[in-house]
Amino acid sequence: MLVDSFGRTIDYIRISLTERCNFRCMYCMPNTPMDIGSESDDVPLDSVLNFIKIAIKQGVKKIRITGGEPLLRSQIVPFIAKIYELNPNIDIALTTNAFLLAPLAKDLKQAGLKRINISLDSLKPEKIVLISKRDGLNKILQGIESAVKEGFTIKLNMVPLLGINDDEIVDILEYGMNLGVGVRFIEFMENTHAKDSTKGLRANEILHKIKAKYEVDLLEKDFFGPATLFKLPTKDCIFGIIAPHNDDFCKTCNRIRLSSEGKLIPCLYHENAVDIKEHMLRGNEKEILKNLKLCVEKKPEKNDWDNNEVSTRAFYKTGG
Repeated sequence: MLVDSFGRTIDYIRISLTERCNFRCMYCMPNTPMDIGSESDDVPLDSVLNFIKIAIKQGVKKIRITGGEPLLRSQIVPFIAKIYELNPNIDIALTTNAFLLAPLAKDLKQAGLKRINISLDSLKPEKIVLISKRDGLNKILQGIESAVKEGFTIKLNMVPLLGINDDEIVDILEYGMNLGVGVRFIEFMENTHAKDSTKGLRANEILHKIKAKYEVDLLEKDFFGPATLFKLPTKDCIFGIIAPHNDDFCKTCNRIRLSSEGKLIPCLYHENAVDIKEHMLRGNEKEILKNLKLCVEKKPEKNDWDNNEVSTRAFYKTGG
């Protein structure tokens, strides 16, 4: 079992399989060249499995596959199947923009994937182009529909941006409501890689827009993540807001991250990391375990957003 110096059990690891992405979202990597890297630059998936084996032995119960865009990895389906073979009880999840999801959904389900978080920042084609530089709404919606058909547990993630898509907060909520899937609104996390003019809405502003149409009740913290949950009692609908500017969820944080560069990151909002790439490549179990425990030991009590309101992290490398 992995327990940090503040008594929190670390049983959830987010793993970024690649920094490559087929979108260039304004809140993440708008100025990154579209031809960034190739699959040969990514850490081999068998090497990532060397780490996962150790993590599972240490009591990790949930693994979320992220990127960049993880579906760009050509062997993503057999990779997930191998995780499932290690322990069928592991809660295997995926975060994706869904552009490539529709033809893979059935195979991913059969491989053992249980949950999918899908980025959906607008229901208007022109706004998806504006936000992501990709005319991708039709494929995104097809991916969502395929995931629903296969019976995945699904959450839709929206980053409300001032003057861009903040007029669609209720529309996205109702879209999820009609599909019977969860919706999470995520505060924009200021970072040096985002478009300079990008401004997001805070949790109270998001709630204000929803309350303009619906009665809203506060529920509780999300068991599976950092969201604060709310309910629309008249619609029997639950949604969440993830507010990184508030460090309340740090008290129960149970996660660390493995970046696409092979670095273990104890907290998304701190710059410290433990490089284990070479140990993963060599399959050195002793060193992997040693550095995994070191990462957990270095996990801070809370994020430092109050002291540093703009992160220098490239979230597409860390699965942010």
